[in-house]
Amino acid sequence: MTTKSVQYKGNDKLLFGIILGVLAFWLFAQTTLNINVDMAKDLGMESSMMNIAVSITSLFSGIFIVVFGGLADKIGRVKMVKYGFYFSIIGSLLVGFTPVGGASGVVLILGRIFQGLSGAAIMPSSLALVKAYWEGAERQRAISLWSMGSWGGSGFAALFGGLMVGIGWRYIFFGAAAISLIGLLMIKDTPESKAEVTDNKKTDFAGIITFMLSMIGLQLLVTKGSEFGWTSPLGLTLILLTVAFALLFFKIEKGKDGAFIDFKLFNNLTFTGATISNFMINGTAGMLIVSLALLQVGGNLTAKEAGLLTLGYAISIVLFIRVGEKLLQRFGARKPMIWGSLIVGLAIILLMFTNVMTGTYKILAIISYTLFGLGLAFYATPSTDAALSNLPESQAGSGSGIYKMASSLGAAFGVAISAGVFATLNVGDNITWMEGVLTFVGRQDNVVVRQAATIALGVNLMMVVMAIVSIMVTIPKSGGKLKK
Repeated sequence: MTTKSVQYKGNDKLLFGIILGVLAFWLFAQTTLNINVDMAKDLGMESSMMNIAVSITSLFSGIFIVVFGGLADKIGRVKMVKYGFYFSIIGSLLVGFTPVGGASGVVLILGRIFQGLSGAAIMPSSLALVKAYWEGAERQRAISLWSMGSWGGSGFAALFGGLMVGIGWRYIFFGAAAISLIGLLMIKDTPESKAEVTDNKKTDFAGIITFMLSMIGLQLLVTKGSEFGWTSPLGLTLILLTVAFALLFFKIEKGKDGAFIDFKLFNNLTFTGATISNFMINGTAGMLIVSLALLQVGGNLTAKEAGLLTLGYAISIVLFIRVGEKLLQRFGARKPMIWGSLIVGLAIILLMFTNVMTGTYKILAIISYTLFGLGLAFYATPSTDAALSNLPESQAGSGSGIYKMASSLGAAFGVAISAGVFATLNVGDNITWMEGVLTFVGRQDNVVVRQAATIALGVNLMMVVMAIVSIMVTIPKSGGKLKK
């Protein structure tokens, strides 16, 4: 139940205002997966720092999506969406105005953090508004259009970034600020929607802060650990702090009433398996940053040329997302989740053939990106259904938040790990043992870049393997729904 205006019904002005906020995050903010090479060159920034800037948006979105979703129920969903727009405008302008030189890293990362907070504020709050202000077939239409904004936006992000980078990558973020302002104006007269207050539990700030510090520490280890030196005083201190905050988080949260993350949810094996596989499959977003960087650094393609190769990804994920729903209805959740994961794995394997000529690799990339979108489309709806359909109504909200958090954190760490491996190996001499496995034809001055990409993509393939194992062990052949 929600407290809301009895007469008010959702309209297209509100819906498309919300969707602009979704697009600001998924379409505009996620262009960094493709344009990061150009941004680093223009800003004179090291690749490790740029990798942090790319992945930290998803990291902060993942950390705070549960927090902001719960807070929106208390203070108001419309108010939280507005905060999301404010965050987006601030973050986008900071990124757009990032100076060249000394302060560039601080300003860029701060802007990317605000963009992550924007996604965390807008996504759960806007979906709650759709549930509150639309009914029946109109709600289904609203959810479909909202999904098009998120899935379609993420699918077209690399292409959009590549097309815009010729004009100037800063204009992408100025555009994000502009559409956020328009979206803010479109929703400004919407009546407030809140959940009925059933308890007076306080926000779990101790859990949130310790979780955030452990995740940031882990992110720094993944992206800059080799640069710091794993056994250096700084590296060892970072490892100790990350472990310490993680242990403190578990100690605080275990058995706590109103905990930031309710560990009792993981007693449900199906929910646990679906959430783990969701984390791993979203982690394969790392294949995009590695392969697009390879095409630009090793193949001398522009960001525009590389982005155009991803068109099949965008089209297939939009066209086939409803097919995943039909497969769920016919076969249950387990089979479509495995099929989708296998297709994603095949997409990654195709990209691992970095030993071929650039022209051949471009063809492999086109096929791969299309398969990647198809695999995600098959996986998405069945996975969500498997995760949430088994939970009692009292745990549906917190379960949804944790599942969505796994999506964002998976993408954040997948990108960070893949980019970190690629950057670490993309220096020095060729990897000799790989030359005995693969014969690299064509140019020889970029062999080390191609080898680094193969290994980094292999990390993504291991994520797919772990996702499939999780599905096979935990998701029942009945599709994951409890028999009554």
